[in-house]
Amino acid sequence: MAIKKSADIEINEQIRDKEVRVIGANGDQLGVMSSKEAYMMAKDADLDLIKIAATATPPVVKIADFGKYRYEMMRKEKEAKKNQHVTEIKEIRMTPNIDTNDLNTKLAAARKFLEKGNKVKVALRFRGREMSRMNQSKYILDEFAEKLKDVAILDKPAKIEGRNMAIVISPKK
Repeated sequence: MAIKKSADIEINEQIRDKEVRVIGANGDQLGVMSSKEAYMMAKDADLDLIKIAATATPPVVKIADFGKYRYEMMRKEKEAKKNQHVTEIKEIRMTPNIDTNDLNTKLAAARKFLEKGNKVKVALRFRGREMSRMNQSKYILDEFAEKLKDVAILDKPAKIEGRNMAIVISPKK
């Protein structure tokens, strides 16, 4: 049963270690033996010899059907990917002369993002003459973070980034 090498998995004749720890087809320990002996046992059972732990001393091999083993590994990877949650950074942009109702709308949007588990970057954009009054507008970002204090924590305090001043807030656990 000469099957091509898949990724970094060594099978059958590719296993060149002197001694290996063998696990049988039904999961029982068969002990430590030479890799040739283990390969012969696998061949007699009409199965493959698969190296499952190369870093162990001695390396661990399993007698199993390689196609079935590969399928199981792919299924486990797919399941792990499905259960993984990627946090996104959502951005909310405002200007320093934002009105109260507009600010409340932005707060509601930020609250919705935080409840979904995303981080929020709140950016205050300055244009023209507004650039000279950057430091006086910092209170808007501080007030924004204060109003979301019940659902979020401040990751990065107000910082000037070119024409913007931004904070990053993340949801409370």
